[in-house]
Amino acid sequence: EFIYYASGESVEQIDRLPQVEAVKDKGYEVLYLTEDVDEFAIKILDEFKEKKFKSVSSADLNIEDETSKAEEAVAEETGKDLFAAMKDILGDKVVKVKPTARLKNHPVCITNEGEVSLEMEKILGAMPNGGVKAQRVLEINIKHPLYEKLKAAESDSDKLTEVAYGCALLVEGLSVDNAADFADSVCGLI
Repeated sequence: EFIYYASGESVEQIDRLPQVEAVKDKGYEVLYLTEDVDEFAIKILDEFKEKKFKSVSSADLNIEDETSKAEEAVAEETGKDLFAAMKDILGDKVVKVKPTARLKNHPVCITNEGEVSLEMEKILGAMPNGGVKAQRVLEINIKHPLYEKLKAAESDSDKLTEVAYGCALLVEGLSVDNAADFADSVCGLI
């Protein structure tokens, strides 16, 4: 139904993205875009041979099977307080925190809602007056041990949430807001 694509600085960096792993694991091929202009061109083209282009970083990929969708729905309902608390901790850094079953090995990933992707945010942010931000969504892998730790966390929930978000940023090739605070949080959890 779609032509899936992923954007990044290099083929190697793109290939390590959790979202790419999830799409490839379903048996789909992914078009890797490594030039700054590529994703903007794809947005203009919109489709090729009646197939729409779809970024693997879109929050609404809908490639999960029915079992995974059911697991996500249960996690969404049972963990709604957890996800709301994580959203409160992260504030306007994300538009939403939600469970996902699409990740295989990775604990977290950042996806986006809307037309501005994370890679577009990086490119536009490097330009003068480039303050365009993607609408970030933090997705938590419900099959990863981190999810259980987040549910059980009480005193360290703020720190654990910030570390999970920071890790997702680093995987995307984005920088954390304050590297010293991030390192202190990681060391504090260790």
